[in-house]
Amino acid sequence: MSIWQELLLRATATQPVPSPQTVALLGLLALGLVIAAWPATRMVATIAHEAGHGLVAVLTGRQLTGIRLHSDTSGLTLSRGRPRGPGMVATLAAGYPAPGLLGFAAAWLLAAGHAIGLLWLVAFALAAMLLMIRNFYGLLVLLPAVAGIAAASWYLQPIHQSWLAYLVCWVLLLSAPRPVFELAARGGRTSDSAQLARTTGIPAGIWTFLFGVLTISCLIGGIAVLAPEVLGR
Repeated sequence: MSIWQELLLRATATQPVPSPQTVALLGLLALGLVIAAWPATRMVATIAHEAGHGLVAVLTGRQLTGIRLHSDTSGLTLSRGRPRGPGMVATLAAGYPAPGLLGFAAAWLLAAGHAIGLLWLVAFALAAMLLMIRNFYGLLVLLPAVAGIAAASWYLQPIHQSWLAYLVCWVLLLSAPRPVFELAARGGRTSDSAQLARTTGIPAGIWTFLFGVLTISCLIGGIAVLAPEVLGR
């Protein structure tokens, strides 16, 4: 069997779905990380946030020129194109919902038993993002992340791969709303909401409210997929 055939088999294979108790425990662990280790988990949300900006910029025909990750857990994605119009609006609006939407999509993959496929998708996305990083701190964050997830997806036992994938999914879902609450509290003339207000004429508060609705909806939807018993389903 060639290496490419083995890679394809690994990527499309299904892994055992953990018990509901294990899934719930992993969710509680992720919640603890979001509460007690917020700088680290906020960086996870920031990576997803900037990836959302970058992906939508490319999909709408803008030229992605660079991504920066900063030690204060903020980030910046730069693209070239029309300063107004649907492409710019979609690119600006993609950031805050991205962690929740990615977490919700990941929940469906995990429910179907594709933990290794999810880990490989995450590793591939981070590697692609790595090519666009334009500052040293961003490299320090993404290089270990890519190497760690790639190694885990290759060497860990299937059940442990599932645990890691579920933990990543839970962290995305649970960390997504908090930056929106922070945005609502502090505002800022350079925030995504403020830029959207200037671009569309729709008040920044409405954009922030929509971001909150989306991230909370993704969290509830993710819980319904991963741990339906929590919602009494």
